Amino acid sequence: MDTLRTLNDPELLRAREQHLERLRALFAGRPLAQPFFLQGVGAWPSVDPYTEPERWVKEALAELAAHAEAAKDPVVFRPLCLEFGPYGVHFIDRLFGAHVYTRAEQWWSQPLSTPVGALRPPALAGDETWALARRLAEAFVASGATVPFFGMPTIASALNVAVNLYGEDFLVALLTRPDAARHDLAVINRLLCDLHQWYRAHLPVAQLQAVVAAGRCQPPGHGQLCGCTTHLLSAEVYREFIAPLDDALLSVYPHGGMIHLCGVHTQHLPVWREMASLRAVQLNDRAAEDLEAYFRGLREDQVIYLNPTPTMTVARALAITGGRRLVLVAEPPAKTECG
Repeated sequence: MDTLRTLNDPELLRAREQHLERLRALFAGRPLAQPFFLQGVGAWPSVDPYTEPERWVKEALAELAAHAEAAKDPVVFRPLCLEFGPYGVHFIDRLFGAHVYTRAEQWWSQPLSTPVGALRPPALAGDETWALARRLAEAFVASGATVPFFGMPTIASALNVAVNLYGEDFLVALLTRPDAARHDLAVINRLLCDLHQWYRAHLPVAQLQAVVAAGRCQPPGHGQLCGCTTHLLSAEVYREFIAPLDDALLSVYPHGGMIHLCGVHTQHLPVWREMASLRAVQLNDRAAEDLEAYFRGLREDQVIYLNPTPTMTVARALAITGGRRLVLVAEPPAKTECG
């Protein structure tokens, strides 16, 4: 099999573009004739990407090429996605000097010993974590493959990173030492925006996607941030401290972007409805149970990506939304027609 020929196949490019056109219609607030289902195709070669990133990219591309026929599915969007997230959700923590380690096959980080308010921008030149991320991206570009998407590492969000770096001390500082908290949030968000800008400058715009591209693929030109920790904040604290930073990060992209949510976040619906840069929310786990609140509380041009749960099923989601403004990250039920 010729990996490069397969991953530049015009038929695969046309199939990808046809699905993206339907997705653009959703983002424009237009109804679709049939529900939109998304099930991206990933690759997990056995090579250690931490020690051989270039070889990992080569073998991952070969694995994607072996599954390329799936991307021709006219019903379900099955984009080929090359993605490896160094250090998981603690990628940014490590750039700031946190001790990141594995336990029970998960990445964890140890809070910094320095106080809130003392954070300094990291020196990326010579940083081994950033060097690894760059090598993965540069190997992908050098491959010449045009069909697969490239998923970025977890660049997270200012709030998520701050809580990773300081734990509950940061939440206390928001109320007791707001100037110190604002300082560190600004330092973090500046780095996040710079990293997004680097990827935008070095990856083809048609192929660049944020983290978890297989289940959160957006039309090119959209970004993403992780809103997990917003469930710990009141609407007032989020609006005052965090919303301007989230808006600034999503505004790095010409078309705004998405917030990933996995807890109880509906207290923030009013500010998210006002946020012009917020074009989509992604709901899984507990957040998925609040689909109806998001559907009714957001704008007509804000899309909802849903990972169904045992209680928020595909059928229930379609009953709530009629398929409007909805991306279902699932296989279509046997009796559901979609196109």
